[in-house]
Amino acid sequence: MKKELFAETNIIFDDKTYKAIKIGLGNIPLIVVKTKKGYLASTYIDKGAAEKMGDIACFVTNVRDFDDLKRAKIKHATTWAEDIGIRPGMTIKKALELLDQD
Repeated sequence: MKKELFAETNIIFDDKTYKAIKIGLGNIPLIVVKTKKGYLASTYIDKGAAEKMGDIACFVTNVRDFDDLKRAKIKHATTWAEDIGIRPGMTIKKALELLDQD
């Protein structure tokens, strides 16, 4: 079975729509959702690097597709993401709401 290299979709919660990408890399894909303030990503992106760059970012683990992403909980977040209220164990929906506020 051929693995999909790149996919883009809309992640929808209630009336909010977020753009998400999935890139096939190794055993699990890299998934990123971009928002107004920052991003949510699978842990292929390193929290330490995101901290050094000053990113407002939070991370999930063991996500293989967009459906897994919608059910995931936040594993960890950068200091700047914590400053806007993102915490480990938080739902993706709530984290995206905080990341997308003006």
